[in-house]
Amino acid sequence: MSRLVYTLVLLALLPWAVLHLLWRARRQPEYRQHWNERFGRFPARPDTARPLIWIHAVSVGETRAAQPLVAALRRRFPDHGVLLTHMTPTGRQTGAALFGDSVRQAYLPYDTPWAVARFLDHFRPCLGLVMETELWPNLVAACRRRHLPLLLVNARLSERSAARYRRVAPLTRGALGGLTAVGAQGRRDAERLTALGASAPVVTGNLKFDITPPPDQAALAEEFRRRVGPRPVFLCASTREGEEAEILAAWKTHPVTDTLLVIVPRHPQRFDTVAGAVAAAGLRVQRRSDGTSVEPGTDVWLGDSMGELFAYYGAADLAFVGGSLLQFGSQNLIEPCAAGVPVLIGPSTYNFAEAAREALAAGAAVQVANAAALIVKARELLADPAARAAMGEAGRAFAAGHRGATERTLQLIEAAIRATR
Repeated sequence: MSRLVYTLVLLALLPWAVLHLLWRARRQPEYRQHWNERFGRFPARPDTARPLIWIHAVSVGETRAAQPLVAALRRRFPDHGVLLTHMTPTGRQTGAALFGDSVRQAYLPYDTPWAVARFLDHFRPCLGLVMETELWPNLVAACRRRHLPLLLVNARLSERSAARYRRVAPLTRGALGGLTAVGAQGRRDAERLTALGASAPVVTGNLKFDITPPPDQAALAEEFRRRVGPRPVFLCASTREGEEAEILAAWKTHPVTDTLLVIVPRHPQRFDTVAGAVAAAGLRVQRRSDGTSVEPGTDVWLGDSMGELFAYYGAADLAFVGGSLLQFGSQNLIEPCAAGVPVLIGPSTYNFAEAAREALAAGAAVQVANAAALIVKARELLADPAARAAMGEAGRAFAAGHRGATERTLQLIEAAIRATR
């Protein structure tokens, strides 16, 4: 009954979903593309004789986290193809940048029973893996009817998200109970998932610790450093709406002499908006996309590119991880730690709560309360090379000590496959 009510509500919201796509397309035209896939209509599938492993990675973060898993699955199951599904254009673009033509990509349709059925009938995957916290009740039910193993992997669940799921407890319990297996990032995630109805989640760790930078990123980092010149670089990475304005105001109030501020917004549709905010703050901005060296009089270098975050980290002396200054829960702080870059984070870290706690305890990161404190701490660390070096080494050790989630996830997958035979 709860799934029926959910489906009726979903049907009522479909016109709003279409309007939402049109609204998003005003700033990001890619939202106008592949609408047929969102309703379960797909072009002809090539190579139909080859078994297909399907991985759902909703957007950029989940797609990047899937990178080591995709590589491991292709080694372990070389006769299988890989289908990668997304919900956002940026997720799809990230998948194309990471994997090229080696994987098939599509949008996962809206969770109506008939769209989901068309998706499964079209691709006929032999295994489904859903990354992190995507729970679609009709999709889970359809996979269960088809005896298709469906696993929730790299699962994370903050207390905030758990509270939302508790509001629809019967629906959540049915969806979690219909999964073949669950691999959780950490003990707290597993406990919250169990309380909501998951059956015996296994703690496999966080796949993001196993991500390795693409080989070309080190060379690009060197190119960035040549463009910047001798000035120290303070990188504000993956910043979210509202954060840039606070950072820029604090940067003007507490100037860091002879230092280049580099801002890389999380979402590409905001590049022009952030460039305007820098100009409005009375600071001189250059864009990475202009392909020229950073001039001595430039205050802010805007990272208006996708898929180059490792290169920005490689060129930085100190990095702030965005999404943590305001209530967005933080973006991925594991990547700069692994790169040996000292890390600053704000007060909001619920998306990476466990990783943030451990990075702070290891001395790899420092937490600040607000934008003013962020710039003051940045100025302090940029004047102390020894402290930065110690934080960088602590970050590398912290990241190295948490690797292995990919292999543990593969073991969970293989156990689930054996159990369904």
